[in-house]
Amino acid sequence: GEYIPTVFDNYSANVMVDGKPVNLGLWDTAGQEDYDRLRPLSYPQTVGGTNGKNLSSSLTDQPIADVFLICFSLVSPASFENVRAKWYPEVRHHCPNTPIILVGTKLDLRDDKDTIEKLKEKKLTPITYPQGLAMAKEIGAVKYLECSALTQRGLKTVFDEAIRAVLCPPPVKKRKRKCLLL
Repeated sequence: GEYIPTVFDNYSANVMVDGKPVNLGLWDTAGQEDYDRLRPLSYPQTVGGTNGKNLSSSLTDQPIADVFLICFSLVSPASFENVRAKWYPEVRHHCPNTPIILVGTKLDLRDDKDTIEKLKEKKLTPITYPQGLAMAKEIGAVKYLECSALTQRGLKTVFDEAIRAVLCPPPVKKRKRKCLLL
């Protein structure tokens, strides 16, 4: 059937991560340009949002964006470039201190012959793991992960790592103060 995007969908699930029960709230927002003005309404306690996913845990009384999953298709160089050009700037503008996990999706298609051939016709190639890792480093993501919704490969890891990013945030690197006298 025809794909009809929604502006945003909410999901909720109780999951176990590292032996702890966690209530996971997920906001799945539309990435289409048509929704750029509406998308920010899907982020409670924020002025704006991102493509992909916004998770909120039950660690606080009010739903807030605890972690963002910025997602791109591993077989769409354009969606990969949008991480840098659109989604990262949007997230950082509205939620400057919220951790980001970069997620490459459609992992099952990266080695698919038909997909590779279609990309080759346009002089393109799938996004490699090192390219994804480099982008994650560039945008300051706390993790880079790849998954396939079709095969479920890496899917549980994405959500487990998103929860861990909230429950066990990486230590903030302290900047060394330098005094320069001229």
